[in-house]
Amino acid sequence: MARKRKGTPIHGWVVLDKPEGMTSTQALSKVRRLLNAEKAGHGGTLDPLATGILPIALGEATKTVSYAMDGAKTYRFSIRWGERTSTDDREGEVIARSDHRPSTEAIRAALPAFLGEIQQVPPQFCAIKIDGERAYDIAREGEAVDLAARTVRIDRFELVEEHDADHALFEVDCGKGTYVRSLARDLSEALGTVGHVGLLRRLRVGSFTLDRAISLDELAAMEQGAAVERLLLPIETALDDIPALALTEAEAHRLRHGQTVALLTRQDRERLMAIQGADGGDGTVIALFGGTPVALARVEGAEVRPVRVLNLT
Repeated sequence: MARKRKGTPIHGWVVLDKPEGMTSTQALSKVRRLLNAEKAGHGGTLDPLATGILPIALGEATKTVSYAMDGAKTYRFSIRWGERTSTDDREGEVIARSDHRPSTEAIRAALPAFLGEIQQVPPQFCAIKIDGERAYDIAREGEAVDLAARTVRIDRFELVEEHDADHALFEVDCGKGTYVRSLARDLSEALGTVGHVGLLRRLRVGSFTLDRAISLDELAAMEQGAAVERLLLPIETALDDIPALALTEAEAHRLRHGQTVALLTRQDRERLMAIQGADGGDGTVIALFGGTPVALARVEGAEVRPVRVLNLT
């Protein structure tokens, strides 16, 4: 007999403003304990030194985590010029120095080269697996890590301000898989110097923004019921870019039981045309009945096939 999960079945998202010095897994565990949630996951790892948006999925929302992780992200970060570190952030050992400090004009002139789809080599200290072992574990043993360049997307890269000759503050809008530490390293090299990330704060993950975020201290001070009522965002928050398909009761019943739904009537075809007009992706939809998510599904021709059933009834 399967063991019963501990905790309360809570379904939805909480937007955490993660503090510095805590891993994403530690932050997730604390939120789960504070809310006594039965099941939880997070929508995109943040380094321990980073603060900001960490979307926490609860219950059936964990089935949509991959969509949150695919969402565009916004970061604010500082670069400390003149010192490169082993980790490309302030937690590593200094491994190279330079006396050169880039001018404001040089910085602004260099930024356009990093826009669009670019090739980026991840930092030596990262979670990418090489022959089953994490790159950061190999790097900690003093071995060089051979990481291949990968394509990432940068939509916006702006200089916000310069505190002094040694420090500059930036904001970047980027796609999945972008390493801010690599961006700081590569920009520094393009400017004829070296540098590393000092401060790092994530301002946005897809539809999750700071205006809906709460700190762990604030969450701990709230009563559990009030916290859930005030903070919980619906499951479909992570699915803003995915079109919605309204179902009849009979169709919802079939999808909930893992069965394919055929849409063959003229009215059905009109529904499909509306979905196909809105969907620029792979045919994935969020299927709803009475405004409640039933399943993540895929439209294939005139059929709707369930991909992940959401058990919310």
